Amino acid sequence: MLITAGRVLTDTAGGGVGEGAVLIRGGTIVAAGRRAEVESQALPGEARMSFPRSTVLPGLIDAHVHLCFDGGTDPVATLRDRDEDALLGDMTSRAEQLLSIGVTTARDLGDGSGLALRLADAIARGSAVGPRLICAGRPLTTKGGHCWFLGGEVDGEGEIRGLIQRNIAAGAKVIKVMATGGGLTKGGPASWESQFTPDELAIVVQEARQAGLPVAAHAHGTDGIAAAVAAGVDTIEHCTWMTRDGFEVREEVLAQIIDKGIFVCRTVSPQWPKLSQIFGPERAEALVAMARQVGESGVPQIAGTDAGVGRAGFDGLVSSLGFYRHLGMPNNRVIEMATVHAARALGLGEVTGTIAPGYSADLLIVDGDPLTDLDALRSVNTVFAAGRQYQPSGTLGA
Repeated sequence: MLITAGRVLTDTAGGGVGEGAVLIRGGTIVAAGRRAEVESQALPGEARMSFPRSTVLPGLIDAHVHLCFDGGTDPVATLRDRDEDALLGDMTSRAEQLLSIGVTTARDLGDGSGLALRLADAIARGSAVGPRLICAGRPLTTKGGHCWFLGGEVDGEGEIRGLIQRNIAAGAKVIKVMATGGGLTKGGPASWESQFTPDELAIVVQEARQAGLPVAAHAHGTDGIAAAVAAGVDTIEHCTWMTRDGFEVREEVLAQIIDKGIFVCRTVSPQWPKLSQIFGPERAEALVAMARQVGESGVPQIAGTDAGVGRAGFDGLVSSLGFYRHLGMPNNRVIEMATVHAARALGLGEVTGTIAPGYSADLLIVDGDPLTDLDALRSVNTVFAAGRQYQPSGTLGA
């Protein structure tokens, strides 16, 4: 199929290509660039689509979602009330909702039933509609620790290695460890409290590495962040630098994050404009100042919403990206966080996140130019995931 458009973002720093085109075959990008050059490679009779007032960019990546949760006020209680068949139906609908806003890859970082892994397989086979899913399975936590109800409680080296092996056998493509507590778990450790020792986190990383898998560490607390960085995890989730009394960003740890090439997935809720209402003006201001400090340090960041948790819906990635625009980040860098950088962080840097020959045909076509107006990302015209077109309801296409 030949897709022509007013602009194709083969890169963001240079503004992409005006009057561009993308040629895809069998789910793969064959050519991308200036229309005249790409069009000459199209075969006679090959399907064509034209979007003269639109921009083609790489499909978006939400690097932190939980498909088993509903994004309501008490997602844990809702999860417990659903049987397996109903839950799988819910998760399938949520996956399609992600795709409808242009998310062609999502990383599911916590599921206790294995349903996310089943759904990932169904999507890959084409029997379900949704983005490519990179799933963690059951996240490792301590006895009674954060998200213990997902079945990942471990105690000691043997249980740590055993759960990782079971997740791998089930098809997990990333290992998730709860380095600190979290607010979702009632009665559990506080968000700033560490759950694993540095030696235990090192065991997690070692066991995952033997299988060639990355490690994502849920870490709100400053001590937990430092321990996860020392262990050599691949991504830090949330990374809010919390202490018992407030926030403490450690410059030496930031330097280690940069030196080791660790990505930070801040998981900004789509509800971020209500920070002052939720936390109070003083704490909200401290959170924004901390986020700005981390961003200005040069730490590599990727986009994630924590969809499913705490009023975070599965249609909120663009709203979440607005937070970085609020911090003063240019639109092209914001888009890179949700495309090329996220792909690299997920180990998919040679698969998706970029419009170039040999890459998966994961494309988002929006009306307008998101390099000048980030809200153009909301104007979804059509989506291609691995070359399969998805037409969101309410759009007309071209």
